[in-house]
Amino acid sequence: MHLADLSAARLLIVGDVMLDRYWFGEVARISPEAPVPVVKVGRSEERPGGAANVARNVAALGARVALLSVVGEDEAGRSLQRLLTASGIDVSLHLDPAISTTVKLRVIGRQQQLLRIDFETAPSHEVLRAKLVEFESRLLDCDAVILSDYGKGGLTHIGEMIRLARAAGKKVLVDPKGDDFSKYAGATIVTPNRAELREVVGRWKDDEDLAHKAEVLRRGLALEALLVTRSEEGMSLFQAAGALHEKAVAREVFDVSGAGDTVIATLAVMLACGASWQDAVHVANIAAGVVVGKLGTAVVSRDELAAAMK
Repeated sequence: MHLADLSAARLLIVGDVMLDRYWFGEVARISPEAPVPVVKVGRSEERPGGAANVARNVAALGARVALLSVVGEDEAGRSLQRLLTASGIDVSLHLDPAISTTVKLRVIGRQQQLLRIDFETAPSHEVLRAKLVEFESRLLDCDAVILSDYGKGGLTHIGEMIRLARAAGKKVLVDPKGDDFSKYAGATIVTPNRAELREVVGRWKDDEDLAHKAEVLRRGLALEALLVTRSEEGMSLFQAAGALHEKAVAREVFDVSGAGDTVIATLAVMLACGASWQDAVHVANIAAGVVVGKLGTAVVSRDELAAAMK
């Protein structure tokens, strides 16, 4: 499969967006007020997070992407709009004056995360309804749908979205959250990491036990496939025909945050281009290997991916 063809893919992403804020500083002393480090902030950085990071990953691969989400009428929401538009994403952020945009503020000193502060509120029902109407109208113009669930309330109507997308003949990829996957029934594929899967099916003794538990879950939810991302153990795809394992691409792991976003974005773009499951998982695994070598929520460009595939 030639990576140059990826620009033909059209993705629609719906989910919880957030603004990832980083404050970088020096730690020279401990506070006289409490036994905590004093961070003298030298610079700050903002990056789109959550479903917005998935959209950035799709755009970086050269595919066309539309993003549908909800933000508050605030400075963080405007920041997200600006950053996403600059990344070439067709972004539709519904404004909910009753909420604050989700912000994850990370304080970093000596290349280490010292503290994370979260600001979040669940969106109101009316705004979510309006978003569902727009979702339906945008379905015609895409090849595949990614539903990126971060548990912030933006995917209240996910069952309805899966039904509409499947009825329109679209592939639906879900990045899940929480201990109840029943709401993802009927999707094409769900992509939990090890910890997320464990919350749903319990612990497993070995690979055989994992395969059995994964298959029971896949059948119960009527999914075409279940992809489990397993950090240093690579990733495993479970389908009716059996399991497919990809070993982790060995390189220095700097930061795993956002790796799941890269995996589902790459998988969706490949599938939208008509790639086989095997090829799609193989390329997504290579992309994950590249992104964990970067700090924070990062993306993999098509050129970086092409170089890594060689």
